[in-house]
Amino acid sequence: METRRTRSAASKAAEPAKNARKDSILFSNLFVFRGRASPAAEVAVSIAAAALIVAAWEVAARAGIIAPQFLPSPSRVLAALWTMLTEQNLLWHSAVSAGRVWAAFLIAAAMAIPIGMLMSSYRIVGAALEPIIDFIRYLPVPALVPLSIIWFGVGEETKIFLLWLGTFFQLVLLVADDMRRVPQEFVEVARTVGANSRQVMTDVALRWMGPTLIDNLRITLGWCWTYLIIAEIVAADSGIGYVIWTARRFVKTPEVMAGVVVIGLIGLVTDQLLRLLHRRLFRYL
Repeated sequence: METRRTRSAASKAAEPAKNARKDSILFSNLFVFRGRASPAAEVAVSIAAAALIVAAWEVAARAGIIAPQFLPSPSRVLAALWTMLTEQNLLWHSAVSAGRVWAAFLIAAAMAIPIGMLMSSYRIVGAALEPIIDFIRYLPVPALVPLSIIWFGVGEETKIFLLWLGTFFQLVLLVADDMRRVPQEFVEVARTVGANSRQVMTDVALRWMGPTLIDNLRITLGWCWTYLIIAEIVAADSGIGYVIWTARRFVKTPEVMAGVVVIGLIGLVTDQLLRLLHRRLFRYL
């Protein structure tokens, strides 16, 4: 009985050392080339890095190193954000912007996925469309704002068109590149068992492209958000871009920064949700 008690006490005493060793292993993998660290360790590092940046920003602002009219402190930005949430309908403006972004993004994805697959599957489609797409995707979206107003007026169509413009021509080429990477052996096996061209594209190529396609959609959704301000300065009376542009007009820098922070937070949450979806759908990777 006494021996058991002694062993139990020894094992309890050894537990903290084991936990400390385990924690050191988890964090040490972060410094290994292409090492696999635990999600908890990565989250801890992310939070610590963000906290360090915010603390340095606050210290620099309070010490007067940076003029507050150019870069207000995080505490002032947070106060402005609270005021905008409680008194200026910021949540409604955020919902309007999110609706515009998702509408443009879904239209772009619905067009880019089949067109990109066809461009790589049939050379006549690729030869006809690639030069046009390459030409348009290098055009700066702000330069096309006057044309978009002439074509669509100043309604929602113009805003969604500008967001679509900044997304579609990038996404379609990413999809085409993914389609080119589908192993030829898969196509030959599908042909051997009697699959036609449509079945090869939908049942073989699209399934193989799934992991990279989700990643490309996640990346281009981020690009779509970057064009939001441009889209919402076109005779807008709602949206985060409108809020930021109005605050800029009156040199309300804390409100401008608060709007920028909201866009960043929405993007961060969306990105993490899409990463989670990717992990759930493709557990084998």
